[in-house]
Amino acid sequence: MSRKVRLGIVGFGAQGSAYARFIAEGLVPNVELVAVVDTDPAKKEVVAERYPEVQFFDDYVTLLDSGAVEAVVTTVPHYLHPQMGIQALERGIHVLLEKPAGVYTKQVAELNAFAAAKPELTFAIMFNQRNNPLYRRLKEIVDAGEIGAIRRTNWIITTWWRPQGYYDQSAWRATWGGEGGGVLVNQAPHQLDLWQWICGAPKSVYSKVAYGFRRDIAVEDEVTAVVDYGDGATGVFVTATHDMVGTDRFEILGDAGKIVVENSKTAVVTRLKRPEREISDGMGIEDVKKMFMGQFDPAELYAQETLEFESEWGAQHSGVIENFAANILDGTPLLAPGSDGMVGVRLANAIHLSSWKGEEVPLDFDEDEFLARLNERIAEEGQYPERA
Repeated sequence: MSRKVRLGIVGFGAQGSAYARFIAEGLVPNVELVAVVDTDPAKKEVVAERYPEVQFFDDYVTLLDSGAVEAVVTTVPHYLHPQMGIQALERGIHVLLEKPAGVYTKQVAELNAFAAAKPELTFAIMFNQRNNPLYRRLKEIVDAGEIGAIRRTNWIITTWWRPQGYYDQSAWRATWGGEGGGVLVNQAPHQLDLWQWICGAPKSVYSKVAYGFRRDIAVEDEVTAVVDYGDGATGVFVTATHDMVGTDRFEILGDAGKIVVENSKTAVVTRLKRPEREISDGMGIEDVKKMFMGQFDPAELYAQETLEFESEWGAQHSGVIENFAANILDGTPLLAPGSDGMVGVRLANAIHLSSWKGEEVPLDFDEDEFLARLNERIAEEGQYPERA
């Protein structure tokens, strides 16, 4: 390859160091890691030992102004994502943000508006699950109308078990002022994104959210949300961090079929021979008796296909970085445009707001009201400044 994108990694924690390793191991052939920035002085020695040719910076703006990089990927606390995105874009630097795009919609809207004014720059978000071949195939099936119009969705995603020590490791973790929330902003943003990416965004949500339910934290560790898509279609999203066994089951029911996903690895796709209502209306009492007695052939009504794809750990993340670089180099379409980050943040905000108010709220909720209620919780903690 004649040219590689000169990339800087912002934040050299677990995620940032993993991205550096992917690049060093050749998983991202169109990227050259040229710089790392971290405010922890100890990281300088680590970077020097592992990647002696890579420049180290202890200040983000200094990196941006150095001319060393043409693109950055940010792996920093959530509140910083929009700010750092804007700082890079205003200097003509391409940006790949970690999820989520931000904590509240007002700050994400500001970022998206700024990015829209810089169409010559690449702005993407690390929704690596969009690079999961299983979910990409399911989106194709739904978009093509192969299971008809969606009537109900359900996702139980409780494979996020976290012991108390996980929350105690950092003072900012699981706080309103430091992290901006719990499982909705830390563990589950990928599923919130996939849910709406495949099934569409809902019109409203009603939620029951437990804060510090089974962990000594201020933010949510259990969520049950019911959404309304309109036209009678509904969805349910359940997530938690205290289920040690955990479940990952995603169902999409359409009027001409159904998809059932287990553990984000295997999906059974059922395609009806005719729309369900048509089958129902065409069944007489004798057909019903045969059905109850197990005397009918399911193959006459539907066909089933099982989908399963192999996906090595790290391949999804490295694929998003490679796609980001390809967009910079030759305009390859983005898997996850940065502006798409708004939908998941809006959905998480609506779930929080519904639980705080105890009522159903529309997805076009009052953003000022949400921010005011978030700031009330930040003020109660007394550790961080309120947000504007």
